[in-house]
Amino acid sequence: MVIPKKEVDYLFDLDDETYTGLHLFAKIVAVGLKKAIPCQRIGVVIMGLEVPHAHIHLIPMNKSGDINFNNPKQKFTAGQFEATVEKIKAGLREEYQEEG
Repeated sequence: MVIPKKEVDYLFDLDDETYTGLHLFAKIVAVGLKKAIPCQRIGVVIMGLEVPHAHIHLIPMNKSGDINFNNPKQKFTAGQFEATVEKIKAGLREEYQEEG
């Protein structure tokens, strides 16, 4: 999930600068996420009802059914989460070093 620092319940109540910044940041995170987790695409979902703050879900996917919130949630240990975060960071470093 990508969450803005400004606490707002509804995505479209964000001011324009925060709204655009949130989407641009989601794009950056998606690049690292795709490099870290083997998948065809990173799906984007904005639902807005499950928690009372604006946010964007970034979901690694290989088929449309991968973006189904009724699917069982994967369970990770703290170590697995940390390893995934490091892979995402490494993917971002690799991406932005290539661009100069």
